[in-house]
Amino acid sequence: MNINIACIGSGNMGFALMKAAAGQNIKIWFTDADTEKARDAAASIGAAVFNSNLEAAQKADYIFLAVKPQVLQHVLDEIAPAAGQRLAEENPPVIVSMAAGWSIEKIQAAIGLVPVARIMPNTPSLIGKGLIIMAASPQLSLEKAAALENILKGAGVVDRLDEQYIDAATGVSGSGPAFVYLFIEALADGGVQAGLSRDKALHYAAQTVLGSAAMIQETGKHPGELKDMVCSPGGTTIAALAALESGAFRGAVIRAVEAAYKRTKELG
Repeated sequence: MNINIACIGSGNMGFALMKAAAGQNIKIWFTDADTEKARDAAASIGAAVFNSNLEAAQKADYIFLAVKPQVLQHVLDEIAPAAGQRLAEENPPVIVSMAAGWSIEKIQAAIGLVPVARIMPNTPSLIGKGLIIMAASPQLSLEKAAALENILKGAGVVDRLDEQYIDAATGVSGSGPAFVYLFIEALADGGVQAGLSRDKALHYAAQTVLGSAAMIQETGKHPGELKDMVCSPGGTTIAALAALESGAFRGAVIRAVEAAYKRTKELG
């Protein structure tokens, strides 16, 4: 089955998902306020460009809204006429929004009861190692939901979630890569302070985080259990953990997730 996708917005995340979808018997178009940016994105993956957001809504089977939450209302206003007209079609278009904080109900209030999927991809999607959280409206058929998951899976793991939890997931998986990058940078800085070269310290820090994450996924063990495996009585690691706890490390991370969650709610 041939699928036509329009991606409104050609920034990092929209481009990452379209790049992953390219080559799956899918025709892809971009639109963007910056026409040159859309053309460059399209040219790099063999896609094309629509002249307007309205044209995208008139012709595409899946319409990805890859714009910032602050811009989404304007985009919805532009595509609402076409979305409303296509409600009578046997297979109306699917709206796929990745705007933080915007509920399915709020999107449908702006454009009508078209099928809507709300997704939250993270930046590792750029290299096919992402996590894409997905919630769907009742109007999205099982067949079209499965097709959408197939479109997305090239960018990483797709996980279905009840929409009431998607803002919380955003605080963990959406913002989480930034927390991890900050930790890797700090871990490498510690290595440099101890005498390692910068390139070695960064390589060791990144590989350590990669391997540690894989240990959790592949062993199924709780991270606390794996942590205890590293800590010998009176040893170096338990002394280091005590230093982290004196700086309220875990509490700071929890507060960071909570702050991201609250900001997601504000954006909606």
